[in-house]
Amino acid sequence: MGELKIGRAVLGWISTNCYFVFDPETMETVVFDPGDDGKRLYDRLNEKGLHVAGIVLTHGHYDHIYGVDELKEASGAKVYAPLKEKEFLLDPDLNQSSAQGRVATVKADVYLEDNEVTDINGIRFRTLWTPGHTIGSSCFYFEEDKILIAGDTLFLGSVGRTDMPTGSMGDLIQSIRKKILVLPDDVRVYPGHGDDTTVGYERKYNPFCC
Repeated sequence: MGELKIGRAVLGWISTNCYFVFDPETMETVVFDPGDDGKRLYDRLNEKGLHVAGIVLTHGHYDHIYGVDELKEASGAKVYAPLKEKEFLLDPDLNQSSAQGRVATVKADVYLEDNEVTDINGIRFRTLWTPGHTIGSSCFYFEEDKILIAGDTLFLGSVGRTDMPTGSMGDLIQSIRKKILVLPDDVRVYPGHGDDTTVGYERKYNPFCC
């Protein structure tokens, strides 16, 4: 397996980051949070010669899951999600899709435990449960490549909102301190919205992390 690369597609009306982590040698890719236009996303990846081996969700909010069904149908890939987010993904009121007038639910094929290492066609990552934005919000850590897919847990200079169902600011801050700030400074953080950052930068400048 070669050094992993990461790409980004910004999807949906609130500009949700969808990431695809891929091996440039095998062209296997794992897609994180396909927030909309799943078929179009599949076509774009296919044009690049990338094979969608898995679809992984950081949490269940509508803007992170709207593209799941189309991408799964087009690719045949399994869907992976945090175990604690199972109910959230299946409830349109919890995942806020009912409020958008476009109901969405997701039943994952594989539910992930905290600290579990997952290998999808040679692409390996560790699940870090980071509750706070939602009860089952999680980040995914690629230790060798120093990549953290952070969902809506940690942003550049900020953190995810906690005023929606199952959110908790206290839990979010504890999650960041216990699960993210213990990582090396040079780990690059890829959030669900906005620009990427590093653990070291957030430790130094993020007011929620000080």
